[in-house]
Amino acid sequence: MAMTSIDLTLTAQKQQIGEPWIWRLSRDFNVKVYIRRANVDPDFGWIEITLEGPLEEVQRATAWLHTTGLHVDPVQRSVGA
Repeated sequence: MAMTSIDLTLTAQKQQIGEPWIWRLSRDFNVKVYIRRANVDPDFGWIEITLEGPLEEVQRATAWLHTTGLHVDPVQRSVGA
């Protein structure tokens, strides 16, 4: 089964800061979540993550992130054999 990884930057506004986004990704989807860098203040935050897993799961996790109200910016994607 081909494994995929995608680098994303997630940006959150004040109302989204306290939500457990990373926990939900690791619980609800068959993906590994690597936190590369982050900066979170009470009013604004961003986090750079890599999602790694089967292509379908990475796609499902990314689609879910788009429904959360977070700004999701793909940075890079790679597909391995």
